[in-house]
Amino acid sequence: MRKLLFAALALSAYASLDITPAAAQEYPYCIRGRDYTGYGECNYPSYAACAAAASGRFAYCDINPFYNRGTPDAPRRGRRVYRETY
Repeated sequence: MRKLLFAALALSAYASLDITPAAAQEYPYCIRGRDYTGYGECNYPSYAACAAAASGRFAYCDINPFYNRGTPDAPRRGRRVYRETY
């Protein structure tokens, strides 16, 4: 019985650990150039920040093709008004 209790305690302690990696944050701009392969570093929140990092190097800024901009909102429809018939 004691072994079962310790096994359950160890399992609950292991399950409570947060061993998942930190959530990756997506940014809309990537730095590309001669020193970078593929899309390089995609960790710039604005074009100005990316351009400042690319300044003075053989690099340029590009839009991150993997950035999820979210789905556009559906067009709102007007409220339907039904005529009451008597």
